[in-house]
Amino acid sequence: MSKQKSVKKTTWRSPSNIALVKYWGKYGLQLPRNASVSFTLDKAFTTTSISYYTKETISPDISLSFIFEGQANIKFEDKIRKFLSSIRAYFPFLDELHLDIISENSFPHSTGIASSASSMSALALCLCQIERDESGKLSDEDEFYRKASYIARLGSGSACRSVYPYIAMWGENSSNKDASNEYAIPVVEGIHPVFKTFKDSILIVSDVEKSVSSRAGHALMEGNPYAKSRYTQANEHAEQLIQAMKDGDIECWGKIVEKEALTLHALMMASEPPYILMLPNTLIAIEKIQRFRAEQKVPLYFTLDAGPNIHMLYPEVVKDKVMYFIEKELVSLCVSGRVIHDQTGTGPVKIA
Repeated sequence: MSKQKSVKKTTWRSPSNIALVKYWGKYGLQLPRNASVSFTLDKAFTTTSISYYTKETISPDISLSFIFEGQANIKFEDKIRKFLSSIRAYFPFLDELHLDIISENSFPHSTGIASSASSMSALALCLCQIERDESGKLSDEDEFYRKASYIARLGSGSACRSVYPYIAMWGENSSNKDASNEYAIPVVEGIHPVFKTFKDSILIVSDVEKSVSSRAGHALMEGNPYAKSRYTQANEHAEQLIQAMKDGDIECWGKIVEKEALTLHALMMASEPPYILMLPNTLIAIEKIQRFRAEQKVPLYFTLDAGPNIHMLYPEVVKDKVMYFIEKELVSLCVSGRVIHDQTGTGPVKIA
C-alpha cells in the first residue's frame, strides 16, 4: 500500500433490488436458510464516495468520517465503523487509511425500497475498488464483483444481490451449480428478454417506519413452526421461477412471485410473537390488482417486502394500461397519492 499522503477518491452508484423469491431466515454470519432471486432496480440507488489518505500511524482503529444526505450522521457512522472493523481481515488497508465517506440515496426512507441493499453494496464496491487501485488485485471482473457481493452480504444479506444487473440469485440451489450461500450470482443465461423490460411501480401505502425490523423478523424464524417447510418451498420456488423466466412464462412466474409475497407475511403472522405489517389499504390494493388482472387479461403481479408497501411488476408492453389503472384505482390508497415508478436495471456504475 502506498504511503503517500495525497488524497484519492472512488465513487460507485449501486441500486437496490426487489426479491421475487424471498430470503427470510439466516444462520451463521449472514448466511441464508434458502435461495432467493431478485430483480435489480434502476432508479432506486445509493451513490457512495470514499476519499482516502494514509494515516500517520498504522492501527486497527477505523478512522473515518461519514456524511449522509449532506449531514453528519453519528448513528450511521458508528454502524459503518463497526462493520469496517469486522471486515479488516478482507481489507488490510483499513488499518492504514483514513476514510471520508459521503453517501446519498435517490429515494426516501420508509418507502418499501431496501436502502441497506443499495448502501451496503455501494460501500462494498468502493472498498473493492480501493483494493484494486492500491494493490493491483481484483483485476478480474468476475472476481471483483464476487468479492463485492461477498462483502456486501456481510453488511446486509440482500445487498449481495445488488451488484449484478437485471436478475440475481443468492443461496445454494439445484437450478444453478454456481449458486452459493456466500455471495450472489448473476442470472442471465437463457432468460427470456421480456424479463429485462419489467417495470416496478411501488404503492406507498405507508411511509411510517415499520414496527418490527427485518433483522428481528429473520431472528424470529428460528422458532417458527413452519420454518423447515418454508425453506424447502423457497428452494423449489427459486428453481421453478428461473425455469419460468427461461420459458418466458409470465403467468407461471407471476403466480410464484405473489405466493412468495403472501408466504413471507404468513410467516410473520406465525412467528412468536406474531405480528402483522400489512395494512388495510395493502389488502384492498392486492384485491384490486388481482381483479384487474383477471378482468383485463393484463400480466400485472404484485410482491411485498417486509412491510405494507406494494411492488407492482409488469412488462413494459402493458405500461399504459397499468398507469391508467394506478391513477384510477390505486393512487387514492397511497400516502399523499404517492407512487414510485422504477424498472429492472443494468446494475452498479463506477462514477469515479
